[in-house]
Amino acid sequence: MRNVLSVILGGGKGTRLFPLTQYRSKPAVPLAGKYRIIDIPISNCLNSGMNRIYLLTQFNSFSLHRHIRQTYQFDRFEGGFVEVLAAQQTMEGESWYQGTADAVRKNLRYLQQKDIDYVMILSGDQLYRMDYREMLATHQNAGADVTIAGLPVTREAARGFGVMRVNDTGRVEGFIEKPRSDEEIDLYVRTDPKWIDARGIKSHGRDCLASMGVYLFNRDALVDLLTQSDYHDFGKEVFPMSIRTHKVQVHLFDGYWEDIGTIRSFYEANLDLTLPDAPFTLENQQSPIYTHARFLPPTRCDGVRISRSLISDGCVIGEGSVIENSVIGLRCKIGRNVTVVNSILMGADYYQTEAELNSDRLTGTPPIGVSDYCYLDRVIIDKNCRIGQGVHIEGGLQTHLSMDSPLVLQDGIIVIPKETTLSDGWRI
Repeated sequence: MRNVLSVILGGGKGTRLFPLTQYRSKPAVPLAGKYRIIDIPISNCLNSGMNRIYLLTQFNSFSLHRHIRQTYQFDRFEGGFVEVLAAQQTMEGESWYQGTADAVRKNLRYLQQKDIDYVMILSGDQLYRMDYREMLATHQNAGADVTIAGLPVTREAARGFGVMRVNDTGRVEGFIEKPRSDEEIDLYVRTDPKWIDARGIKSHGRDCLASMGVYLFNRDALVDLLTQSDYHDFGKEVFPMSIRTHKVQVHLFDGYWEDIGTIRSFYEANLDLTLPDAPFTLENQQSPIYTHARFLPPTRCDGVRISRSLISDGCVIGEGSVIENSVIGLRCKIGRNVTVVNSILMGADYYQTEAELNSDRLTGTPPIGVSDYCYLDRVIIDKNCRIGQGVHIEGGLQTHLSMDSPLVLQDGIIVIPKETTLSDGWRI
């Protein structure tokens, strides 16, 4: 795998994940209490024997850069790296990245090293576990120029994806972005479920192959596609063009896969991890998820009832509190008699000193964390928030916020932005 270079796309502004992306890029958003979303594709690469990785970033990238620098360090004998390539002015151009393909085009010189034969193009905001060595084997056995990971989906789900048409050998011959009707699917992109079954994946009646946004290119084919066009987007422009000009093969994948692009998908993906039969398991010893190693104490609980929840390191949970179906992040301090249900608490970046806590008491400011007697249901609390005593927040589809509210409501889920302070008795 030493001749494979991975390029992870850091994404755009992440407006659909606002306010979680107000001060950070999409890949830097915390996930499952102790990770960040970017840890998923990087871990997939490392577990597949691929340790030469470039990360293309542009928006709110400081915390992402710091996380990469602190986490992924290789010894000089391995020759591995995770390098950040931020948008910059060069002699060739002065503009920002105009899209995913444009971002790679502006960094082609890093891909044109003499010992690179293949380039993986990955998204920085997806949750899944894949062994890319299997995809490389599919690519090589087919003699393909481009290979794309395809996920069998129902035609109802297909309306939210780019959908491919393949021939009997698995070569991609057509592509439609978000087909609008059954007639369009039947006419252009339907895949016989028996064809999927014959390749070792149970179709369960699924008759569409959705693009996962995971691509493997012959390096020279990628350079040719990007230099012979001015297209900006991989999924909508470069990939459809490659079908017309190069041999494109599909690699079937049938594991858990989720695009974390909205508040709703982020919320559901996190809470799914708390289930006893979670569709994505974190405790896989053969393919672990790597992240920044922190020297935090064990979480301390006193007379607490916890069910179907993930509790991260360094938390303190007070007596009489109840945590159900929730994700509790690093260094999270929860007071006494607090109820947290169906919620995500991202915790804190640091512990307050005794002097800081004394200063808060003198000014009547709640400390960082959740104070006593609070009730939180269907809420996402970003880092370093201060929730006063007796605060009651209950989200839902019928919830409404006033125009001057410091909170954000998305799909019935209340989001408390980073470093927000809610005074004692605040209710909604």
